[in-house]
Amino acid sequence: MAPGFDPSGRLPDIFTNAGTSSFTQFLTHAAPELLPGRRPLPPGLSVDVAPHGTTIVAMATAEGVVMAGDRRATMGNLIASRDIEKVHPADAYSLIGIAGTAGIGIELMRLFQVELEHYEKIEGIMLSLDGKANRLAGMVRGNLGAAMQGLAVVPLFAGFDLAPSDPARVGRIFSFDVAGGLYEETGFDAIGSGSVFAKSALKKRYRPGVSTPDAIRLAVEALYDAADDDTATGGPDLTRKIYPVVMTATAQGTHRLAEEEINAVAEQVVAGRMENPGG
Repeated sequence: MAPGFDPSGRLPDIFTNAGTSSFTQFLTHAAPELLPGRRPLPPGLSVDVAPHGTTIVAMATAEGVVMAGDRRATMGNLIASRDIEKVHPADAYSLIGIAGTAGIGIELMRLFQVELEHYEKIEGIMLSLDGKANRLAGMVRGNLGAAMQGLAVVPLFAGFDLAPSDPARVGRIFSFDVAGGLYEETGFDAIGSGSVFAKSALKKRYRPGVSTPDAIRLAVEALYDAADDDTATGGPDLTRKIYPVVMTATAQGTHRLAEEEINAVAEQVVAGRMENPGG
């Protein structure tokens, strides 16, 4: 039971007074032990005791952004999961992908979703895209203690800007470091253990103003290249029918590609690599 609750079951004042528009800040006062970064950990490194997720790619397109993630989670040299989902909608116009400690990453993502919804309900308006990125940076910073013990989470955030300063840049991408540093990326970015290979693939193929269908194909190609060189990244699994999660954020909102759509793209990529393994 959180401090401040009395035996009668009445809510403490913090729940009934006019509060903050930040759900994370509210939770800091009401029940700080529920925040991912506030839980005590045993001494020593914990990097090999929890599944880790990799790899996420994102691209700005003429219509918004595309984000895709592979489906593998690893625990040391073992495959902990073959079908984890690491790309999710943050709200109606933005996406978040997670790499690092899977359990903390999923919890952070869900808390971020509540953070954005809470702000919108309290203030009556949606946070700007920059405001969303700043809120996420603060949440990542709150996990620094766990990150120093090996339980790091690094998200990738992207979305459609409803009020862009440059009409040609409606799709924007933000990356983070474990200390909560926030960086806006130009064109494309990738995170996770396979990111160096995914970004190398995109560096050769990405062009500003790419269409959404072309960006979807590029994202699957980049994840294929990452899986080709990084054992922690899972490529398209034709046997089990496990393919990347691909989502878009445009003026129409966020959208997850249906299974049959991404299956068709992934199978085309695999078929192309059968003829030309280097892409």
